[in-house]
Parts: sequence; C-alpha cells; structure tokens
Amino acid sequence: MTSIRSAAVAGSFYPSDPTALRAILTHGLSAAVLPKAGPVGAAGHPPKLLVVPHAGYVYSGAVAAMAYAQLAPWRGRISLVLLLGPGHRVAIRGLAAPTVDAFETPLGRIPLDLEALAKLAKLPQMVWADRPHAQEHSLEVQLPFLQMVLGDGFKLVPLVVGQASAAEVAAVLDCLWGGDETLIVISTDLSHYLPYAQAQASDASTAQRILNFATDLRGEEACGAAPLNGALLAARRHQLRSRLLGLINSGDSPAGDRSRVVGYGALAFDPAPDALAGELEPLGNSLLAAARQAIEVALGLRPEALPAAAESAELQQAGASFVSLHDRQGRLRGCVGRLEASRPLLDDVRANALAAAFHDSRFAPLRAEEWPGMQLEVSLLDAAMPLQAGSESEALAALRPGIDGVILEWRGRHATFLPQVWQQLPKAADFMAALKVKAGLPADFWAPDLQLSRYPVRSFSEAVHGGQ
Repeated sequence: MTSIRSAAVAGSFYPSDPTALRAILTHGLSAAVLPKAGPVGAAGHPPKLLVVPHAGYVYSGAVAAMAYAQLAPWRGRISLVLLLGPGHRVAIRGLAAPTVDAFETPLGRIPLDLEALAKLAKLPQMVWADRPHAQEHSLEVQLPFLQMVLGDGFKLVPLVVGQASAAEVAAVLDCLWGGDETLIVISTDLSHYLPYAQAQASDASTAQRILNFATDLRGEEACGAAPLNGALLAARRHQLRSRLLGLINSGDSPAGDRSRVVGYGALAFDPAPDALAGELEPLGNSLLAAARQAIEVALGLRPEALPAAAESAELQQAGASFVSLHDRQGRLRGCVGRLEASRPLLDDVRANALAAAFHDSRFAPLRAEEWPGMQLEVSLLDAAMPLQAGSESEALAALRPGIDGVILEWRGRHATFLPQVWQQLPKAADFMAALKVKAGLPADFWAPDLQLSRYPVRSFSEAVHGGQ
C-alpha cells in the first residue's frame, strides 16, 4: 500500500475545493505575464532555483505566481523538484525527510522520488521523520502551484530544514543538483510584523542581500534563513545568476493590516551559459580530470601512466592556480596553489592537486579510503592588482564580497584568501580580520605600509563523486 502525507492546510491557506483552487491558481499565473521575449534566464534552460513565499494565497499568492509562471515553458522537462522550507511546528536538528511515498493536495498525489531520497542517506545532517512534515505549511502551499505548472510529470523531494548550517544544506543540494530536469524551490517569507513602510525598507535590503548571494541571513530577515543560506551557498558555487521577480507584503492585500505586515518575495536563479550542469567548458573538464588523475595515481588507484590530456594552447601557457578538496559534507580537506604563473597551467594544476591532497600542513595526508565522494575545485587566478587604501575602512569599502581574491603583505608576512572564502565570511570586516590572522597578525592590526592586492578567479568544480 502507498503511504500518503495528506493535505493539512487546505481550506485555510488555500481552497480545499479543486475547482476553486484551480481557478485561483489560473488567475494568479495568468496575471504574472512573462516578458514578451519569453522566459528570462540562460537561453534554452529553465530556472535552477526559485525563492517563493509560503503564506495564505490571499496574501502571498500573487507574488508566488510570479516565480511559478517562469516554469510554464518547461512543463515536461522538469521531472524532479527539491523543495526545502523551514519547520514552524517541530524543532529538529538537520534536514528532515519523510518516510511516506507521496504527498497529496486537492489536485491529486505527487510521488516522492525514493531513489533520490536514498542518495541522501549517507549525509549525517539528514534525519527521517514524518512528524515535522505532518502539519507543516511551508512546503504544502507550494505543491498546488507546482502541480498546475508542471502537471503530473514530476517527482518530489520535500525537506523540512531545522537547525542546519549553510554548508550542510548546500551539501544536500549538491548531492542531487542534476541538470535541467531538477528544480530547487526554497520556501521563505521575509520580515514579520513590522509597520508597512519599515517592512518595505527591510525587505528591499534583504532582497538585495539574496541577489548578492549572502549566506548569513537571519531569521528576522527571512523565516526560511536556514534553507535559503544553504541554497545561496550552492548557487554561488554553481555560478547561478540572480533576478528579483516581485516584492510585496501582506499590507498590499485587501485583507492586510498595514500596522503589522509580513514580507514576501519571489526570486529566480538561472544557470549561467558557462556554468550549466554537466556542461563545463573544455578547459575546466581538462583541468579537473588532470587533478583527479594525479591524485589517483599517487593513491595507487590507477596506473602510473596518465592518459594524454588535450594539449590546448591555454593548458601549455603559464598559469597560476589553486586546487581545493572538499569531503562529502562540504568540509575543506586541502587547498594549495600559487599566486604567480611560473609553469604551464596543466603542470601547475597537477602539482597543486598533489600538494593539496598530501602536503597541506593543516591536514593529514589523504588516504585512499577517503577518496570516494571527494570533490575537487580548480581556481584559475588572473594577475593581482594593487588595492589602494589609506586606511582599513577605505580597504573594506573597496572590497567586492564574493568577487575579490585578496593578498595581504606586510614586512615578510603574507596570506591570501580565494573569493570562495566569502561564502564563509560574507562581511568584509570579518574577511579582512581572518586574513590578517592567517598572516600571523592580530585581527585588529593595521599599518600604513600594509599592502593589499586583489585578483579575480575562474572556478571549476566537479560534482561529488560516489566511487573511485
């Protein structure tokens, strides 16, 4: 027999009558007209990630429809939806997956993707429990929209997110990232119970932070901060492009009280042309393959003779790179590189891969039993440019979070952070303080002759490997 999670908030958050529900959804989706040129995003590809609200349809349905209308052209192409939202009723540690076979709404049943859920069983942040799902509205209110725009041709992975770090959530998403067939939906409202004008200002600021891939959102900014921070971390790693679709609050509804409102936003994140899942540019594929092969030879997992790589001109030119290793949980396991180009790029990547795996002084040498599931990232550094700043405040103002790699030098001491470090330290002051500590200086140190430089990075990251 099929086990079902039945609708819990039909008749309160949205109509329980199928005819009335379809009418409301049809009206909202029709009103959310797409641009005449068609869906915005990477040409020929659906959005990868949507951020949507989860209040009653009378309050947030219109802005939610702005997000779901983006999916109409991709009916039949999207076959898996990863749906994450906060838990409002049951406190949990980690991410809770249900044990049932399907979720039900007045529009019918949605089967769960049991094979996809099984892939998450290896992650320690996952728990398996139906109680967090039983009365949870943050996920349920999204289901009728998905049924209307995608039909019955998709399966669902619903996860209630409790106390979980951005890295833990991102690791779950990376595990099931997939390609165009997989959509990620993050359910969250924004500010709660502020006066109308104050809420507008707060939500506009939060929306901008989401568009800039902030990973330190707080609960007072977005009640779904935990799943959202993790999704934004994953979105940044996969080089998605962000856009705001709509921003309102409950005071904009005829039923709303403007003295205490709740904010709602709709945002979409699209794959960039050069970052589409499974479509790394040839250079990235070659470098990741070379790094992986070098480590596997050193571990005794493949013959000494490396397969010949495509010897493109760019691979043979002098280049500067860093190679990073992350384990199944997304934790750093090694990172070594060079700031200046002094040898052919292919040789530099191979050497840095071996150094990251076996000679990063922060970690024990990599063992063969650790290799399955290890993820590699290759970062290519462009030339560093001096950052002119007469004071630390000027330096902090000039830094571009998420973009700049930074080099710090002072009287023989030096350190660098790749742009990826902004994911853990999104505030410029924290980023700079940690960089100084890495150089062996006090976190509050500053000197007139301290030198800063910044550099851009092209980053290539592979999917998590399940075997050797």
